[in-house]
Amino acid sequence: MSDVVTSLSIQRLDRRNSIDVARWDAFVMACPQATFFHRSGWQVLIEDIFGHDSYFLYAESGGVIRGVLPLGHVKSRLFGKALTSLPFSVYGGVAAVDEETATALELRAQQLARELGVDHLELRNVQRRHADWPLQDLYVTFRKPIEATEEKNLLAIPRKQRAMVRKGIKNGLTSQIDPTADRFFALYADNVHRHGTPAMPKAYFNQLLRVFGPDCEVLTVCAPDGKPVSSVLSFYFRDEVLPYYAGDAEAARELAANDFKYWELMRLACARGLKVFDYGRSKLNTGSYAFKKNWGFEPTPLHYEYQLYKTDSVPQNNPANAKYRLLIATWRRMPIQLANWLGPKIVRNLG
Repeated sequence: MSDVVTSLSIQRLDRRNSIDVARWDAFVMACPQATFFHRSGWQVLIEDIFGHDSYFLYAESGGVIRGVLPLGHVKSRLFGKALTSLPFSVYGGVAAVDEETATALELRAQQLARELGVDHLELRNVQRRHADWPLQDLYVTFRKPIEATEEKNLLAIPRKQRAMVRKGIKNGLTSQIDPTADRFFALYADNVHRHGTPAMPKAYFNQLLRVFGPDCEVLTVCAPDGKPVSSVLSFYFRDEVLPYYAGDAEAARELAANDFKYWELMRLACARGLKVFDYGRSKLNTGSYAFKKNWGFEPTPLHYEYQLYKTDSVPQNNPANAKYRLLIATWRRMPIQLANWLGPKIVRNLG
């Protein structure tokens, strides 16, 4: 090992230590491998909203942070125990200035996983790091540069999808930036209920807005009568915009509100001088996968790597798993008030 590694000290971030929190976030903003989901604020969400323990590890040498690895310890009676980087995110894993630091952090994570007695360790990497680790290859991500002008961005959308955007414009749709998550949550909760999946708690979205401030924003699309029909909650990181949670009313399809919504987000991002539109994660060969490809985005595989301790296979805790079909069908028939009450108790176990 080099002198850098032998002098490394691996620490656990204390969210009450404002100096170390600031050092962590400064590193994340500067490290090319880091993502929005490496920010220290996720520690607040994991602990306060979902009630899970967090282990935000950082490696330093000579008082300088050289790498970070945020981890959440999800303990579930339904799905077992996991140590994940990072629960409720699409990207995670280690972000470091060199391979030796990255390896040291991953070794500490594996040691911690064994100490906690989890079923598995999961690192949600964008790039493959360990060819010999079991892999979850269900997901892809969609990213594309934002063109320099509004006109170029519109013309970059394939013809059929561009026609849907123009339909939304012709229908007199408008967009607004909302100061709260109220209108967004109503649309989101109704949308996921129709798809048969539980909703995140409303408190989670309100906390996202509080924790990340201007780097978390809600854009809501309204019909000509002022009624909200589509909404998206997005994250901003460096020169990127990441639409992350979305919801649509049943009327949105006829009005082309979903297409208009993402066009408005792209248009506003262009006006802000942002460079990358991150359309986010989708499962292979699903409706959202096809929708994003229709926008001219090409999929990039995500490499979710595992270390298995008390299980023989990579867990499949997602709606694509056939064993959840009955649960999904039952959830769709459940009154939405009951679903919104029960949903957070289930979704906290998913991570």
